[in-house]
Amino acid sequence: MKRIVEFMKRNYKVILLITALSAILWSFVPSEKKEDPEKDKLLLELLTFVLEKGHYSPIELNDDFSKKVYKKYLENIDPTKRFFIQSDMDEFSKYETSIDDMIKSKDITFFNLTNSRLLQRMKESRDIYENVLSKSFDFNSKETINVDYDKLPISKNKSELVERWRKQLKLSALSSITDKQKLEEDKHKDDASYEMKSFEVIEKEVRESSLKSLNEYFDFIEKELDRDDWFAIFLNSIVERFDPHTFYFSPDDKEKFDVSMSGTFQGIGARLQKKETGVEISELISGGPAWRGKELEAGDLILKVAQGKEEPLDIAGMRLDDVVKKIKGPKGTEVRLTVKKVDGTIKVISIIRDEVETEETFAKSSVVEKEGKKYGIIYLPKFYISFENKENRDAFKDVAAEIEKLKAQNIDGLIMDLRDNGGGSLETVVKMVGLFIPDGPIVQVKAPGRNPEILPDPDKKVQYDGPLVVMINNFSASASEIFAAAIQDYKRGIVVGSKHSYGKGTVQNVIDLNQFIRGNSFGDLGALKTTIQKFYRINGGSTQREGVKSDIVFPDRFAYLDMGERDEESALPWDKIAPAKYEPLNINYDNVIANSKKRIATNNTFKLIDENAKWIYERKDENVISLNLIDFNKEIALADAKIKKFKQISEYNNKFQFQSLPDELALFENDTLLKQKRERWHEEMQKDVYIEETLNVISDIKLLMKGKGLTQKLSMN
Repeated sequence: MKRIVEFMKRNYKVILLITALSAILWSFVPSEKKEDPEKDKLLLELLTFVLEKGHYSPIELNDDFSKKVYKKYLENIDPTKRFFIQSDMDEFSKYETSIDDMIKSKDITFFNLTNSRLLQRMKESRDIYENVLSKSFDFNSKETINVDYDKLPISKNKSELVERWRKQLKLSALSSITDKQKLEEDKHKDDASYEMKSFEVIEKEVRESSLKSLNEYFDFIEKELDRDDWFAIFLNSIVERFDPHTFYFSPDDKEKFDVSMSGTFQGIGARLQKKETGVEISELISGGPAWRGKELEAGDLILKVAQGKEEPLDIAGMRLDDVVKKIKGPKGTEVRLTVKKVDGTIKVISIIRDEVETEETFAKSSVVEKEGKKYGIIYLPKFYISFENKENRDAFKDVAAEIEKLKAQNIDGLIMDLRDNGGGSLETVVKMVGLFIPDGPIVQVKAPGRNPEILPDPDKKVQYDGPLVVMINNFSASASEIFAAAIQDYKRGIVVGSKHSYGKGTVQNVIDLNQFIRGNSFGDLGALKTTIQKFYRINGGSTQREGVKSDIVFPDRFAYLDMGERDEESALPWDKIAPAKYEPLNINYDNVIANSKKRIATNNTFKLIDENAKWIYERKDENVISLNLIDFNKEIALADAKIKKFKQISEYNNKFQFQSLPDELALFENDTLLKQKRERWHEEMQKDVYIEETLNVISDIKLLMKGKGLTQKLSMN
């Protein structure tokens, strides 16, 4: 109850806004079922109203805003500029400065025009690529292609558009042909009697394969995307102008977001994919009802779906998303699938739906020995939580459980691997930092026009007080940055990894749009994820754009590129506020950091990674590629020589042996898929030079601590 009261106090402005919006927007209630355009207009009005009243930093809808939406939207629907021609752009351009006015007046003329023209041009594209791929390419001609599509002008006319298609398809063919030729050579090396395919045969096979792939792609576009999908792209071109993390979720996207955040859903536990022959089972999720039943297999084709004892529904020609909706359903209900098995037999399989966990969402841990000491590693892919049911598992509870298991193994130090962790729940990360410190502030959050609020560690218990290292990279964002920053500010551990993390210092709230419309007859309206607060470190600094700077910087492939929030045009600015009152631990890591820097400077693999990073930076502006076979092969040969040298990075082996914990080893007896996934993870860590140096760092911290817990606040200067 106390938590609910605290939440309401923190978010009272948002709650008041929602209440006010509900009252105002009830006036938009349709009296009867309307056509889709009326729903589109309602969505447009609803989204802009919520953004103007609820976004952290609302922006003015003016001509400059209109120009940016116009540019972004056209880039989103034609990124490689292979559909529209100049006459289309001339027609579109009269709306370039009018989109702001059209939003205000709920006018969707611009969307209707561009969408109908895009679908028309896509249909015409079939004739273009079919004609281009019907004839052999001339690889002797001296010509080039520029693949910097952002700077590429729109085709002046249809003949220029055809030429663009031809060059793009020729480049794709060149790449595939050289790959296939290499495979043929390798086969001949392994078997001297093998008769290699001629260039002409390979070239024809490549064109046929390209035609098949393009047909599948355009079939998907025509059959799987409807008006709502296209309109969602238009809406997001508008809302993302407010900041990169404001996003409109269509109903299907909202469901996918919920699953990604919680790691759970109710269904049969199978992943599907659309094939030319129909909808195929691509994977069974370990532990799910389909996996437990042992009747459904990867490769089975679904022909019909029946709910319980109802008549089965033929799904031929149905959209993949619609098939998924038919198969998903509440826990405890029955679904009957008529499938064509891999051996060609037809079988009806009954499955009782259940709660399914997507295992790759959740925290996992491993132990490794180094010089007689045992260290634990927890990999956390995101700060997940179930917003619908707080009793379900979440990242805080899972990490706490993994720590207990690792402590039972008598670990001498812990590595928290937050690389590629894009964030998640603010509540979860605040509680998780509390596992490592006795008490004190964790993060500051600020809503517009209000004083910052300090979110503290909710309890004084310290679950783990041993040596701690946090691993980050360029893609560690949001909640990951809160965790790393708090550990760094308290001097509770050392942060290692990329020069800086992603730089997302904003807090979002997901608002269900259906709550604003009483008696809605349009169906599900989806949701809006919008930025409502900024967060700040307890030292007062913002992570926005700047990210968290590592105490020890590891060379990485992207070291010389500007990446992250700072590269986003609509990102909110960096700023700072007054620091919170907190007491960092009295410990000096200078020697640990200096030792690591010395090792990195003399490590040949790190030197090679740095050389690779410089090479990537030098090549970033090389956008002109030869379409002449001989010249193309020369360019490939030069690149291959470098790539071959850099291949040593992926072949690196640190020789450490990583082991699963006893409770997981027991699961492997009945779950071979989980065993394979863990073995794959352990192999990846064995090839990871960053893990090796992190183990060196945590070993040095262990020596520095001399067996005593950091949270005893010992003087170690």
